[in-house]
Amino acid sequence: MAAYVVAVLHRTSFGVAGLDAVRRFDASAGILASFTVLQLVVYAGLQVPVGLMLDRMGPRRMVAGGALLMAAGQALLASTTDIAAAVAARVLVGAGDAMTFISVLSLVTAWFPARRIPVVTQLTGLLGQIGQVLSAIPLAALLHGPGWSAAFGSAAGLGVLVGVLSLAVLRDAPPGRERAKAPGLTEVARNLRAAWRQPGTRLGMWTHFVSQFSATAFALMWGYPYLVSGHGMKPSAASTLLTVFVLATMVSGPYLGRLVARHPLRRSWLVLGIAALNAGAWAAVLAWPPPAPAWLLVLLVLCVALGGPGSMIGFDFARTFNPPDRQGTASGIVNMGGFFAALVTILLIGFVLDALSPGRDFTPEAFRVAWAVQLPIWLVGVAGVLRSRALARRRLAEEGVAVPRLRDAVRAAVRRPRRPARR
Repeated sequence: MAAYVVAVLHRTSFGVAGLDAVRRFDASAGILASFTVLQLVVYAGLQVPVGLMLDRMGPRRMVAGGALLMAAGQALLASTTDIAAAVAARVLVGAGDAMTFISVLSLVTAWFPARRIPVVTQLTGLLGQIGQVLSAIPLAALLHGPGWSAAFGSAAGLGVLVGVLSLAVLRDAPPGRERAKAPGLTEVARNLRAAWRQPGTRLGMWTHFVSQFSATAFALMWGYPYLVSGHGMKPSAASTLLTVFVLATMVSGPYLGRLVARHPLRRSWLVLGIAALNAGAWAAVLAWPPPAPAWLLVLLVLCVALGGPGSMIGFDFARTFNPPDRQGTASGIVNMGGFFAALVTILLIGFVLDALSPGRDFTPEAFRVAWAVQLPIWLVGVAGVLRSRALARRRLAEEGVAVPRLRDAVRAAVRRPRRPARR
């Protein structure tokens, strides 16, 4: 858990350093965005190879290796003022990050009884967000106090610590339990094709796509600069709002999980509702002449924060529409959806800021136009959800599972007789 918390710290650390990075590297917004975009490309592109490595090497070595790889990237970032070296540093962070989460989940599966695995998995994702709090408060304080090298050097030292501890105390599985035999390349390719042909997998991918991208772009790259330069907030106030973002993510996750468990045939409506809340909150903030009032920015943060837990519904689609032997492959496909949308969003925002901001100063009006690039991405994502949902329901109908229309389900629930109250 500590290793995953530190991984999230490394992943989100560049988000609070965006304005400082512009000055340190004399970089444009487009070049700055490419740092995070490349990090996400590496993370998403390594999901399948890392899964194969995990089967062969075990989670202990993968968690430790990921921690040390990210520490090396942060150490390089702390010591360089060269853009090429900084890009290489973020590549190392993305590669190490890709190795961590699925390895931690592998440990959960090996060490906990089956009935507890869903709960522990959910807690792992929620507690991991503490890493974003660490980047928003203590890392930001170091950045604006002792400076860039001290901040990222400290992050590197923390990475080395958890890497060494992982090697020392983690064990791949309880004594006497052997890991399953790693699948061959032919079997991997067959599972990949079968998972992609399953419309439920694509529904999960589009769910992840439409839910996660805005939250990731906000938390990972442009949220902090937007609050500071776009609305004139103090750095400490912006860090506080990012902390509220994390807390909202952690609190809303269990409630969304209960809704999914109670209404499994209405998961897509929950996804579409979250997308509508996101788009509505952004429309309200962008329509308000900057600076927006504090209550509206808090409302924006609360709505955008729902995207993280909402994207986890995509993995539930992968789980329920695929047999156990290819759920890992299906989850990898789902995981790429949101990160692809996020990297496109981050890059487009950077290009717009470059075009509309004079010099290296991002203006409030430039940010208003830049965040509007999310609209076509939402439209594409919603269209993907609706199309893949129709195909998935058709597949269910062929298997004898009928999904009643929403209005019919609501009428049936209203007409259902209530149970007498217990005395």
